[in-house]
Amino acid sequence: MAQYKGTMREAGRAMHLIKKREKQKEQMEVLKQRIAEETIMKSKVDKKFSAHYDAVEAELKSSTVGLVTLNDMKAKQEALLREREIQLAKKEQLEERRLQLELLREKERRLERKRKISNLSFTVGDGDGDDRGDDLNEGSMAEASKSKKNLGKNPDVDTSFLPDRDREEEENRLREELRKEWEAKREKVKSEEMEITFSYWDGSGHRRTVRMNKGSTVQQFLKKALQGLRKDFRELRSAGVEQLMYIKEDLILPHYHTFYDFIIAKARGKSGPLFNFDVHDDVRLLSDATMEKDESHAGKVVLRSWYEKNKHIFPASRWEPYDPEKKWDKYTIR
Repeated sequence: MAQYKGTMREAGRAMHLIKKREKQKEQMEVLKQRIAEETIMKSKVDKKFSAHYDAVEAELKSSTVGLVTLNDMKAKQEALLREREIQLAKKEQLEERRLQLELLREKERRLERKRKISNLSFTVGDGDGDDRGDDLNEGSMAEASKSKKNLGKNPDVDTSFLPDRDREEEENRLREELRKEWEAKREKVKSEEMEITFSYWDGSGHRRTVRMNKGSTVQQFLKKALQGLRKDFRELRSAGVEQLMYIKEDLILPHYHTFYDFIIAKARGKSGPLFNFDVHDDVRLLSDATMEKDESHAGKVVLRSWYEKNKHIFPASRWEPYDPEKKWDKYTIR
């Protein structure tokens, strides 16, 4: 066999061209095989129905010999059709598995080929030439590995603006801990009891007190207040919670709000704060009505029917629905 005798550079170029041609040849073979498989599949699709019905007809003829009733004939034909469809479905599944296996094998072959090509060292010559080439390759690989080890981050550069998975996970963990801590504190505040002083108003005041949790709604408060008022007021015996209104600082409070909402928001009414539920002097009875004490007044529990009849008369004429967006800051704290 003739041996190429030339420079080392030309030998390496020749080896590179040989490898490139072999790779192109393999790609052409794979392409030819794929085209052949597609052609076979198309021909199978064209012949599927005719072969299917021919096989069914042949089996039907062989299984129905002699006189057979029409119902038996139809039942036998349906059973044969179902069996034939099951067999075709199994064949299609086997064909799909075979194609998947071939694709996986082709992928493995490509990966193996890439791995071998990456490990190749184009050296030509015998004896000392091979040893010299091996030494050169080992030296270049050692230098490459050394340079990779030296690569890294500069600790003097500010990287706080860059995305950092560990930092984000730590922030999320801290945020979750703070959220749980805040929820625990909120539930603790909501479970605290307080004494609410109110007055049932039917033209004159009838003062009562009731103890409620801060997380209770206005509807729950009215329900408990109604239980204590029914034995003293006959008109409340048939009344329901939805027929009652709670007026605090000349504002009609919705039933769905909780006392905690007013406390945490430090809500204010026309004549005082909504977040205090103990009783003090009415600001309108003081000498200077523009000055407000940081105290609260007894709320009023009123029948809605009484309010509709008397809303044009003081004090009902001052009442209006609560609006969290509206600010009442005309008074000054003394």
